[in-house]
Amino acid sequence: MSGLMLLDTPSLYFRAFYGVPESVTAPDGTPVNAVRGLIDMIARLVQDRSPDRLVCCMDADWRPAFRVEALPSYKAHRVADDGGDQTPDALEAQLPVIDEVLDAVGLARVGVAGYEADDVIGTLAVRGAADGPVDIVTGDRDLFQLVDDTSPVSVLYTARGIRNLQVMDEAEVAAKYGIPGRGYGDYATLRGDPSDGLPGVPGVGDKTAAALITRFGSVDGILAALDAGITDGFPAGARKRMEAAREYLASAETVVRVVTDIDAPELAKLDDRLPSEPRDAEALVELADTWNLSSPVNRLLNALAR
Repeated sequence: MSGLMLLDTPSLYFRAFYGVPESVTAPDGTPVNAVRGLIDMIARLVQDRSPDRLVCCMDADWRPAFRVEALPSYKAHRVADDGGDQTPDALEAQLPVIDEVLDAVGLARVGVAGYEADDVIGTLAVRGAADGPVDIVTGDRDLFQLVDDTSPVSVLYTARGIRNLQVMDEAEVAAKYGIPGRGYGDYATLRGDPSDGLPGVPGVGDKTAAALITRFGSVDGILAALDAGITDGFPAGARKRMEAAREYLASAETVVRVVTDIDAPELAKLDDRLPSEPRDAEALVELADTWNLSSPVNRLLNALAR
């Protein structure tokens, strides 16, 4: 496999933080489980998938204002007392180290003010698909909406771990959820997603959501059917529920839809080529010694050198 690999880096370092024991520490006792786990994940991905290009996509804003304005409940349950997110302190302390290691290795790392990593991924996936296949590595199902067999863009879903990635293309999305392959965003809008504070349409579960998206193609298609007075194709009670949820459906579209057209200089000048040697070898050695990262860093460098 060659082409562009886009990492949902926050998804991966959270997975590493909870998957690697906090007893994995630096010499001074500081936990480095997320750092070590993330480095090993990237090494495994490079070794197994052999991408030509790779970008570590970051959250510059985990709860963008445009999404909160559209739907105030968006991620509201994750807001800490100080207004920030509820990232555990032991993980928060590791985030600067992650940035420093990625930069010293020479891996592309980018976030854009006002946007989540998902939006950076969406924009780079659409641009990158013109030059070859794109793999998106994430544990977030929201990104299933980006799968596109014609490009192709696939999601490497990490729910079973990096060693057991589930390749999600349009056929897999359709088989798993009973919807058109590119319809996951509309499906999620209808059924809701408590992890993001997305309430969904009351009384509409997985089966009804799938039936509606299969029949009408999208939320816009459902609304057009309502406007046209169409009754055929709505499961029992669903048409009334959709009518009552019009305001929510209009707001949720802004929240759920991944942005695919960010215009930002950070993305325009991005060098996503994989390095064959570290960008700053001296800094990388110092980081490895300070944070007890020699083994995972060497595994990553060996994978990059192949």
